[in-house]
Amino acid sequence: MQIKCLYTSEKFSNKEQTMKWYNYLFAFLTGMFLANAVPHFVNGVSGNEFPSPFADPIGKGPTSPVVNVAWGLANILIAYAFYYWGKVTFANKTMLLLFFIGAAIVSLMLASAFADKLTHYK
Repeated sequence: MQIKCLYTSEKFSNKEQTMKWYNYLFAFLTGMFLANAVPHFVNGVSGNEFPSPFADPIGKGPTSPVVNVAWGLANILIAYAFYYWGKVTFANKTMLLLFFIGAAIVSLMLASAFADKLTHYK
């Protein structure tokens, strides 16, 4: 399935650009991974322990700040890869919307999952 959109960008200069469905999926995933990077990176550089996929139990126990910084940076790299390979451009309003929807979904999931993180390992 291909979706045609008209947008302006320095890259494409007012040309009609045909985007494939996976370009929109990559915009969504870019938002998700970028939003997931924020709490891990911020807690890590602040010197705080924070749950991560490498904790015991997974996602519940504390993980060292260094591991969280590494996990945050890995998420940023993955988000950039999706951005680059998906030819994501924010001049395309649909991609911009999907980027923010992906970021919002992960942000709300993380807020819910980590709301009681301090009670798990205090």
